[in-house]
Amino acid sequence: MRIATWNVNSVTARLPRLLAWLESAKPDVLCLQELKCTTEAFPPEVAELGYEVVAYGLGRWNGVAIVSRAGIEDVRRGLIGEPAYEDATEPRAIGATCGGVRVWSVYVPNGREPGHAHYEYKLRWLEALHATAVAESADERPFALMGDFNIAPADDDVWDISLFTGSTHVTEPERMALKVLREAGLRDVVPRPLKYDRPYTYWDYRQLAFPNNHGMRIDLVYANAAFAGAVTDAYVDREARKGKGPSDHAPVVVDLTR
Repeated sequence: MRIATWNVNSVTARLPRLLAWLESAKPDVLCLQELKCTTEAFPPEVAELGYEVVAYGLGRWNGVAIVSRAGIEDVRRGLIGEPAYEDATEPRAIGATCGGVRVWSVYVPNGREPGHAHYEYKLRWLEALHATAVAESADERPFALMGDFNIAPADDDVWDISLFTGSTHVTEPERMALKVLREAGLRDVVPRPLKYDRPYTYWDYRQLAFPNNHGMRIDLVYANAAFAGAVTDAYVDREARKGKGPSDHAPVVVDLTR
C-alpha cells in the first residue's frame, strides 16, 4: 500500500501536475493540504482517475483532502476541541479510514512569528491535534498524522539554522508539541535521503532555494507502531518540485507491507 502527503499550494493551480503525479506515482491514498478551494469546488478530474475524494475547504488559504482508491470510511472533519482563529474554525484537518489504515491530512497553522496571535493559535491547535491523535490511535489499527506541520523537528531539518533564530517553525514550544506526540506513542517516519543527505520537503520560491537545496523538512508523517512497523520505504519525491509552476512542497511517499 502506498500512502503519500503533499501540500499542493492550490489544488486548482497545480491540477495538471497533481493528475500527472497520481498517474505516475500511483498512490493508494494521498493526503493533500493547502487546497485554496471550497469543498464543493475540489476538481472532479481526480475522481475520474478512480479515486474517492473527501475534502474540507472554504476557498481561502487552507483546506485539506484525502483521495483514495482503497476506500474511504469514517470521515471526520476537524479536531477534538479545535480552536478558532478570529472567530472562525479553519479547515485544517480531515481524517478517514482507507483500506484499514486510519490517516489524517493535517495543515498546521504557520504561526507567523512568536508572540503573534497566530502563533498562540498554532500552539492551541497542536494541543487539539494531540488530543485527537491520542483518541484515534488507541486501538491497534495502523494510524498516521500526515501533512504540513510547519515545524522542523530538529536543527538538521533546516538548511541553515542560524538564519531562523527567533523565527517560527523551530521554536522550543513548537518542537515540544512534536515531542508530546512522540511521547504519546507516535513515531516520526523520516524519509530516506535521495540526492542530498537531508530529506527536505519544502523550498521557498525565492533566491534559488530549490536548486541550492536551501530547504526544510516540515512535511511529516507521525505514525503509531502498527503503521511504522509496516513501512518498507519512505522518500521525498523531489521530481515533483521541479519544472514550471510547482508547489513549493514536494510529496512525501510511504510504502507499507499491507
